[in-house]
Amino acid sequence: MISASDLTPAELAALLHFHADAGVDWLLEEQPVDRFAEFEAMRAARQGSRATQPRAEAPPAAARPQPERRQAAKPAAASPAPPRAAPAIPDEQAVEQARFAAESARSLAELKTAIEAFNSCNLKNSARSTIFASGTPEGRVMVIGPMPSADDDREGAPFAGRSGQLLDRMLAAIGLQRDAILLTNVIPWRPPGNRAPSAHEIEICRPFIERQIALAEPKAVLLLGNFTARHFFGGGETIHGLRGQWRELSILGRTVPAIASLHPQELLTAPINKRLAWNDLLAFKNYITAEILG
Repeated sequence: MISASDLTPAELAALLHFHADAGVDWLLEEQPVDRFAEFEAMRAARQGSRATQPRAEAPPAAARPQPERRQAAKPAAASPAPPRAAPAIPDEQAVEQARFAAESARSLAELKTAIEAFNSCNLKNSARSTIFASGTPEGRVMVIGPMPSADDDREGAPFAGRSGQLLDRMLAAIGLQRDAILLTNVIPWRPPGNRAPSAHEIEICRPFIERQIALAEPKAVLLLGNFTARHFFGGGETIHGLRGQWRELSILGRTVPAIASLHPQELLTAPINKRLAWNDLLAFKNYITAEILG
């Protein structure tokens, strides 16, 4: 068995985060404890204390207080009415509200405020944070992931935790820094239990990510992960069939070149695929060098 003393502070912190995400809220003792024996001992002690206590004699009938016969019966207390659930917003109406909120924003700052004030998506009810784009649009490079992870939701920023650290190293390998580009997600709220968003939830969030792209005006977009590639490219292919190919995104009347690659989390799970991601990064670097930096 691994002891806490055998772990580094970083490994111990990661382990505690894992337990918290898994719903663990109670740690085991260092030594085994027989809870059944403890319960039996407590019950025996309770019964013994009851046996030693003298029983109070009942007062004579004459001494007992008699209730007034003519006392009016007290009305039974009315049970409180159950709280009314908030009225459900039809999905079509929620999409229209999202589209109106997105189109009303004239800058990324206004769009962030609009998303944070938007309450017509169920995902927001269970998420801790609203995850908006970080970095700067001035580099004209945009990296888009699928949805916030548990680390993103906890820290309030996209691409946090181990996958974010790996992404930083991937970007640095092609001469890019996190604070010099724009990082964001298709979905601004973490779905409960990291489940996939429903079709209606995706459509509600679509106007926000499209407006982000339109306001940022990137000259090149890197799409990370299977969900992200399918969201923009369409079709039912996996990321292995969609990656490594430059395609044109039609976003609110303008065309943006985009290429898809594997998400850093997928590379942590299957490191053998890092060579595929590296080829995609080289293609991305060559394009931005020729079209943006050149």
